[in-house]
Amino acid sequence: MSHYDELIADARAGKPIMIDGGTGSECIRRGVPESDHGWSGAAALTHPEIVKTIHADYLKLGARIIVANTFATGANILRDVGKPDRFEEVNRCAVEIALDARAAAGTAAEQVVVGAGISNWSFSGDRPDLVTLREDTAAQAAIMRDAGAELLILEMMVDIPRMTATLDGATTASLPIWVGFSLGPEQGCEADEIGEPIELREGGLLRDAVAIASDYPTVDAMAIMHSDVRVAERGVQALHATWAGPVGVWAHAAGMVDGKIIHDGIVSPLEYAAHVPAWRAAGATMVGGCCGIGPSHMAEVAPLLSD
Repeated sequence: MSHYDELIADARAGKPIMIDGGTGSECIRRGVPESDHGWSGAAALTHPEIVKTIHADYLKLGARIIVANTFATGANILRDVGKPDRFEEVNRCAVEIALDARAAAGTAAEQVVVGAGISNWSFSGDRPDLVTLREDTAAQAAIMRDAGAELLILEMMVDIPRMTATLDGATTASLPIWVGFSLGPEQGCEADEIGEPIELREGGLLRDAVAIASDYPTVDAMAIMHSDVRVAERGVQALHATWAGPVGVWAHAAGMVDGKIIHDGIVSPLEYAAHVPAWRAAGATMVGGCCGIGPSHMAEVAPLLSD
């Protein structure tokens, strides 16, 4: 069996699985410059050793999935930062860094899957039309596959039309796909501020998005992702009620300070880990973290997934 076949078999059997934590926000916390319209997407080219060390830190904690730092390396983002010619290079290098980190970990990482994140987000607000999004996604997915990625993770799906276009593009790579849905405002909110039925961040019902994604044969798992820790439990409950496959959580920590969204220092490692029992009780068997959730957080999570 391949790394991925073993992982998805365990996930389907309900075994607890630890995913890695945030990579992009951790790059910034460790000194990678943040681009106005590119987040830390260039880190694979400018600070490869930092990216590799972050992957290694998650591997040491027992993560069975490490995700290449590709959340902010979509073609539209590269166009926004004036570097469209680096699209292939940065995506390939990001995947290769994750693969190198796994190889360096030796036998301790024999069961680890290297995934690559694909987002349709725009930091500038200049989003491509749906046809362009599909084409861009197909090109990115092919680069990631050819570089050695074993899994594609659709990050921060905030509405149904863009999710569908992203799925259409990603499926052309013939890799397994996990879909991550985002709920509530990025800066966070209380669980009771999320309506019923639950909507995606920018519109459309979560249950409708799940139904659409379920029709794609390469979609193996779904998760609540890039969503505040306080709303993740409700999201998992709703996801588990409408999707029969494995369910995961990649929650994040975010707050608004002086009109700017920040991630660092919003939720402590112990506070993050305190949510895990509720997430598991709601139906999540796979737990990781997004923005603001680093190795120190996942170190507290790891013992809670050891059974």
